[in-house]
Amino acid sequence: MGEAVGRRATVGALPQSISGGRKDHTMKLHKNSVALVTGAARGLGWGIARAFGIAGARVGVTDIRDDELARCARDLAADGADFQTFRSDVADLAACKDVVRKIVDRCGRIDVVVHNAIYMPLMTFEATTPEEWARQLAVGLGGLFNCTHAAWDQMKAQGGGHIIGIASGSSLRGYKQEVGYCTIKHGVEGFVKALSLEAKAHNIALNTIGPGARIKPTRMTWAEYDQTSEQLRAGWADPVELGRAWVWLAAQPPGRFSGFRFDAARLVQTIEREGDDFAFAPEKVTLYPDDFRAIIGMARGPGDCPCRRPVHHPQIW
Repeated sequence: MGEAVGRRATVGALPQSISGGRKDHTMKLHKNSVALVTGAARGLGWGIARAFGIAGARVGVTDIRDDELARCARDLAADGADFQTFRSDVADLAACKDVVRKIVDRCGRIDVVVHNAIYMPLMTFEATTPEEWARQLAVGLGGLFNCTHAAWDQMKAQGGGHIIGIASGSSLRGYKQEVGYCTIKHGVEGFVKALSLEAKAHNIALNTIGPGARIKPTRMTWAEYDQTSEQLRAGWADPVELGRAWVWLAAQPPGRFSGFRFDAARLVQTIEREGDDFAFAPEKVTLYPDDFRAIIGMARGPGDCPCRRPVHHPQIW
């Protein structure tokens, strides 16, 4: 497993924001916070990792692509981040444990795990072989289990932490040629909701955050991105700016929120208007209307009967 380390220098500004301006915004993370972001070589994971680095966290990033991981390392170094990079496959539990061990050896703790890694080919069900199916689930769901399992004992020992998955419209809906991806995203929500109930006793929070805005296609490589037009790029939200949502959640006490699906774009816009310490209201930050129904614990709307009421109530401790 390849590894690289960078140390913090001068912290740079965030790039162009989702609203078109430039922000240099540092969340109120604990000065010694340590975050691991998987699938961070490009796209949303790259933006989340950079946002943590800019905010002052020590960051570990993993991916399986050496060339793109090297680009991520250059960007983190340019931001002045304190970081480690690892070529590692989240489908391999032993590899996940090795990454966490190395992060803890260097930093003494691990406060946040963001499971962003995904393998997302577009293909019909008939084209999906058993081997293909197994690989998709091994990365998207197995990776979440493996990363959580790898960090669990350390988080318990240190008194808490955050596990954050990536939400999507595919968490609730189905799309053609995405039978694997939709299955994974539904599963991520179920994993987070179920484990959040067990994790409460250990002060470990589990949540998901979705981008809430149009982003660069997940499968697009940096080489492909570099060939796209400025006009096309202008329609995509900046992943570093969206990454501030993950930083905000990681800055909250683990006992405050668990079992939620947050909306990154809405969260960042709320922070812009009201600051980091905004008065919480679910409509400001949550991703799906179903969250409101779960929070108030009642059914609403025509044909909505008690049997359809949410079984799980997001935790506000």
